[in-house]
Amino acid sequence: MVPRMTIPTQLVLRVLLADPGLELYGVQIGDAAGLPSGTVHPILARLEGAKWVQSRWEDVDPRLVGRPARRYYRITAEGEVTARDALARAYQSRRRTAVVRPLPGRST
Repeated sequence: MVPRMTIPTQLVLRVLLADPGLELYGVQIGDAAGLPSGTVHPILARLEGAKWVQSRWEDVDPRLVGRPARRYYRITAEGEVTARDALARAYQSRRRTAVVRPLPGRST
């Protein structure tokens, strides 16, 4: 299954692909992508469902650290390959379908 390659999905993938071995939690990914948590987490769930991303819960006692446990995400080896390919195709698709429109009030 290939997730929809929306612009927000592409932004999330670019963050994860910047350092494929690095685990990041949702807020870090959202901050780096410039997206709100409510956008990032559904994307991460879709990517995990497609096996492009894997996650794990942080092993901490929330009372001791003073915050809820974080869920960390990392792109899988297969996800890295397929995501790079999907991003390349999405970029090519945008370039082919780009239409230059004249400014309002001007003719070509």
